[in-house]
Amino acid sequence: MILLASVLKPTNDPRMLGKFAHTLAGAGARVAVAGRASAASPSETSISQHPVFWGTRLSLGRLGAQVRYWRLLRQLRPRLVVVHAPELLPLTLLWQALAPGRPFIYDIRENYALNVSTQGVYRGLARRALAAGLRWVEGRAARRAAALTLAEASYAAELPFLQRLPASRVLVLENKYQPAPGEQLPRTPRPRPAPTEPIRLLFSGTISELNGVREAIALAGSLRKTWPGGAELTIIGFCQQPELLSQLQLLIKQLTASGSLFITLEGGAALVPHARIVAAMSQAHLGLLPYRPHASTERCRPTKLFEYLAHGLPMLVPDNPLWTSLVQEFRAGLRVDFAAPDQAAAAVAAALPATHFYPAGVPTETVLWASEGKKLRHLLESLGLGPTFAAPFA
Repeated sequence: MILLASVLKPTNDPRMLGKFAHTLAGAGARVAVAGRASAASPSETSISQHPVFWGTRLSLGRLGAQVRYWRLLRQLRPRLVVVHAPELLPLTLLWQALAPGRPFIYDIRENYALNVSTQGVYRGLARRALAAGLRWVEGRAARRAAALTLAEASYAAELPFLQRLPASRVLVLENKYQPAPGEQLPRTPRPRPAPTEPIRLLFSGTISELNGVREAIALAGSLRKTWPGGAELTIIGFCQQPELLSQLQLLIKQLTASGSLFITLEGGAALVPHARIVAAMSQAHLGLLPYRPHASTERCRPTKLFEYLAHGLPMLVPDNPLWTSLVQEFRAGLRVDFAAPDQAAAAVAAALPATHFYPAGVPTETVLWASEGKKLRHLLESLGLGPTFAAPFA
């Protein structure tokens, strides 16, 4: 039994369930996935989902999640634990200390201390204390983990505790796209809109100001005036900031009522099944990556970048070399300045009719999780866990 565990990430999270769990189940493991309560997803009979958290990010329910996680450790007696959230590291270290030799892997999905320090969610002493606490517990866990997996290659240089570890214990597993069971990826790119047809724009994933949701709305408004057929915007994803969500809902209501712009908001206060995001991609003409320049994102490749590439969806990206290198390689989109929406809209309207996206077809090997899945299986084999997947810890 292998336990994959988070708190804020849902049990049907694309990385935990769609990538790690399905890869491990395909290698013969029984897998349990713990996280925020969500709709159960169809999966192999060897995968079970265990909600440990309900409520908002800043609620006391996060303490209850710790209790439920500890119960799962005692009930399931996993042969291996993969920790996807730093707040579960202290109990994981205790679980290991009670029976030395129990292996765990720490999957580093973000530079958490940097995020706390720079994103403005926490203030003053609380921010500094939390960032320092995160770095301390991550450093302690890194020394005792069987291995560490990184969602971004840049973390190897950013996180000081990784630089003291042997390279063999650190593995980069990028958030490349893993198709759902039975999903057929398109062979041809999404068609361009006709001049008299509205451009359908898509903003998907986490809804936040840092991720550029306001810039997406501004660009859509400018394109509506620049493109002959107008523009429509779909915003689909989860927003963890109730105040921001209320502001967006009011703004969307006002814009739609005045006829200034047609915007569809799906999700918001609720988690969105990934299948709904895939469906939205199949209806869009352009995917948007309007991230604001920020230390916590500038060296990362967003998951949606791989999603859009895998579905042949042309995209608009800012001037970030990590992103534009992939976009240029496959001629998958246009580089724009989201901070200047009128100029960006004019550039898109001028370039779109004459631009042939994905001339070599939709990319596969470069953007799909299969290559990362092989690396994950090899990692577990190197840890000597391959033949003992199904056995509980004695």
